[in-house]
Amino acid sequence: MQLPKFKSKAFLAPMAGVSDPALRLVCRELGAGLVVTEFVNIHAIVAKSDDITKFIEFSEKERPLSVQLFGSDLEKLKMAIKIVEPHFDVIDYNMGCPAPHITSQMACSALLREPELVRKIFRTMVKVSSKPITVKIRTGVTRPDRWREIAKIAEEEGLSMITMHARTVKQGYSGKADLKLIKELKELVSIPVCGNGDIESPEDAKRMLDETGCDYVMIGRGAAKNPFLFTQINDYLKTGKYKKVNAKKKLKYFFRYLKYASRYDTIKVANIRMQAMNFTKGIKGSKSLRGKLLGVKTLSGIEDVLFEFAEKLE
Repeated sequence: MQLPKFKSKAFLAPMAGVSDPALRLVCRELGAGLVVTEFVNIHAIVAKSDDITKFIEFSEKERPLSVQLFGSDLEKLKMAIKIVEPHFDVIDYNMGCPAPHITSQMACSALLREPELVRKIFRTMVKVSSKPITVKIRTGVTRPDRWREIAKIAEEEGLSMITMHARTVKQGYSGKADLKLIKELKELVSIPVCGNGDIESPEDAKRMLDETGCDYVMIGRGAAKNPFLFTQINDYLKTGKYKKVNAKKKLKYFFRYLKYASRYDTIKVANIRMQAMNFTKGIKGSKSLRGKLLGVKTLSGIEDVLFEFAEKLE
């Protein structure tokens, strides 16, 4: 199945508690080619099937939009796909999350050691879905090992793209992403490859594209701290230049994020508070701001604290 046409090579990664519909919308406005929902348990989707758009909230302005699923029960997976596919442009499968409470369910990165089950999962997804199926993987559990086998299975079973976070599960988010493995993946398969890991600047994105030959890059933590990264990457890839973003402009977009967040019941105040801390990282006075935000328990309270902070900026 063919992927949608993307206006940018830079995608927003799925991040639990972070890539909420308000942040996704801001990132799309700032130039992300694709945004992906936070990962969703297939069992929860089936349980909430009566009104899935209230459980997985999104805006039509986010398109093209990918939903990320996890879970290995094949019957529930079929049901979940039938529920979500009318609403999303791409269906992604999570084989990258390293969290023990998730992997203990024979889900996400635990499947890197189960190629036979993975083949059944991919075959089921492609057979049931009318939308492109993609997968996000890591390089292995304790060391880079069976990812090559998993990648070939993905290609053989008709998946439309593989995203590789070039770290092992054991590494978590520490150490450095291994770009050589993304390059090897690109040379191994004929389907599109998206590279993920350590992109904090436009230069990082270009380096990954140039050194690995990957088709796209996916940005997680870097985009949470600086959604303008998408604009900067797009400019840099086209012209070799990009504009720095000052603190006032960053805060302006945080207030836009707040406006969007107020529309969605699934975005909790704790998550909005964390987004405020992400947006303001690196801005003078942000350390004391984080201290003030910790005690705030309402959306309006967060807005007041940020407004006061913005007024003091030079």
